Order: sequence, then structure tokens, then C-alpha cells
Amino acid sequence: MAHLHAKALLGIPNVRISGVWSRTTETAKSFAAKYGTKSYDTVSRMVAENRSDLVIVCTAHPFHREPAVDAALAGANVLIEKPLASCLSDCDAVIDACNKSGVKLGVISQRRWLEPVRRVKDAIDSGKIGKPVLATINLLGWRDKDYYDSDPWRGTWDMEGGGVLVNQSPHQLDIMLWMMGDVEEVYGIWRNLNHPYIKVEDTALAIVKFRSGAIGNILVSNSQKPGIFGKVHIHGENGASVGVQTDGGAMFIAGKTGVAEPPVNDLWTIPGEEKMLAEWTKTDTEIFKSIDSTVYYIKCQIEDFIDAIEKNRSPFVTGKDGRRVVELFSAIYRSTRDNKPVSFPLDSEPGFDGRENFM
Repeated sequence: MAHLHAKALLGIPNVRISGVWSRTTETAKSFAAKYGTKSYDTVSRMVAENRSDLVIVCTAHPFHREPAVDAALAGANVLIEKPLASCLSDCDAVIDACNKSGVKLGVISQRRWLEPVRRVKDAIDSGKIGKPVLATINLLGWRDKDYYDSDPWRGTWDMEGGGVLVNQSPHQLDIMLWMMGDVEEVYGIWRNLNHPYIKVEDTALAIVKFRSGAIGNILVSNSQKPGIFGKVHIHGENGASVGVQTDGGAMFIAGKTGVAEPPVNDLWTIPGEEKMLAEWTKTDTEIFKSIDSTVYYIKCQIEDFIDAIEKNRSPFVTGKDGRRVVELFSAIYRSTRDNKPVSFPLDSEPGFDGRENFM
């Protein structure tokens, strides 16, 4: 993911990659050589030496906390790859550090910039479906043994902090929360259906009660071969429905695969607009073919974050938004562990945030 962010940064005027830090020295040096910058042994030194405005954290998500806190306390604004962290205690540590230093915090959720996602949000905000009353997420994909063997932190509770909920689902969870609002209660269950070589879940389901009175259903899985699709559908009180297929064909793996199919609106029953799907699909497919979608939408979010810094406003996706996603998947883990619904809001659980007790 760091390489995708670097490519995005190179396309933004008046932006310079001032340095790189990595948990592995050789990785930092090779990255610095590739992008014409300097490697550092600490994040704080990198920020201080360059008076950096922004640090983008692209480490594997179990390792977001340390560089993010170091960057914030050194005075840099912080933008973190999804999810914000794999547990709530890490989320709160990062948020507290940013608040203490008075810097901005954002979480990468670039699928919010997808044209068909924006179309769904605009339809909801303009009242075309009335009050949103039902949301569904379906994310069916596949991860093989080579994927889990590619990094030692993958597929473990103590390192990755979970499976499909933590790693593959945050984009869809974020979109649903953005469109539906705050959660009141969750009942969830997870299973490992066909990946005996990992410790974490490859499949999870949940029923969600929103504070608005709406309800939702989540089904996410890495156990469906081959990878198929990711969908978010929103249904309104007037009977109209809108939806987006954010991912199709096969699930994207950074550095290994590209995005297989363009994101499209796959459900649209607003009276008078039903026939727009074909036109939108054509338009969105043309956009998809004209850009590198793995970089373009990340660039859109980075540009928003830079604008937020310059104008001293909140970024479009905040640290609070990122924590809500972690709160939601944490609730599903806790619900499975305790075999009962979990009420919101959630605090961190000392002794449980390492996930080892969710096995």
C-alpha cells in the first residue's frame, strides 16, 4: 500500500515525499531509493528534520499505533491506512496523541470517492428513498494459503487481530456507517469455515440495530472461491432501494493484483430513475478504464486531507470515523465470545484487545 500512496503523492502539486520509516531498515532504504527520498530510523526524527506536515501510515494494520503516535507527538498530521487499528485501545491511543498535539487524524476510506458510492449517498441525502430503514453488506471472496503465508502477521489473533472483519471488510463497513449513522446494538457470529491453517475467522455475520431505528445485516467471507463481489445496499421507508457493487470479479491484493471490475450501481429502484443504471454503468466503466483506480481514489482522499490541513477544517474521513469501524467489528467478536448482543458505545477491554481470548 505504501507504493500506491507514493504514486498518488507524486501526482499532487506542491507535495514532496520528505522521508520514509519502516519497521525493517532495508525496506525503508529500498523504498527511499525508489522514490528519491531519505530513510529514517525513527518517525520523530523524520518529522523533526523535515518539519513534515503529514505522515501517512502504511504499515500492516497491527502496527499502526507506534508510528502514528510518534508522528502526532512530533507535530505531524496523520493519515492512516484502513483500519485505524485492529483494536480499540490502539485507536484510542492514536486519537489521544493527535488531540494532545492538536493535529488532524484521518483514515483511508477511498471507496467513499467512488462515483457509484457518491451516487448512493446523494440519493439518501436528497430524500429520494425516504428514511433509510435497512442496510445490507455482502462481501464474498477468497484468500488462499499463499496469501496467509506471505506475511507472518496474517491469520493470527495476536498479530493481525482478526480475519475478514479486520482486513477485507472495513471499506464496506465504513460505507454502511456513513450512510446509516450510529449503531445501537449488534449481534454477531464468526466462524472459520475452510481455512484450517489460520487461527482467525474467514466468515462473519451480524445483525445491526441503528440508533435511528433502522436495521442492518452483514455477511462477509473469505471462504468463497473464487472471489466474487462486495456490495452495499440501502433500502428506504418509501420502498425504493439503492446499491453499489464496490468490488467485483476478484478481491484486490495490494502489490499482487489489480482491480478486476469497475465499481457500479447494481441496484436502483427510485421511481423514474430505474433506467439510469445502464447509463451510469457505461459512464463509470469509461472512468475506470481511463484511470489507475488503485491510485486515483487514494489521491482524491490525500488531496482532501491536505486541503483540510491548509484550511484548518476536518478531513472528510476522520479518526472518529475510523474508530467506528473498529468498534463495529470489535462488537461482532465480543458478541460471538459472549453469545449475546453487544450495546454501543464500546470501550476498550484490557486483557481482551489482543484478541487471544476470542479464539
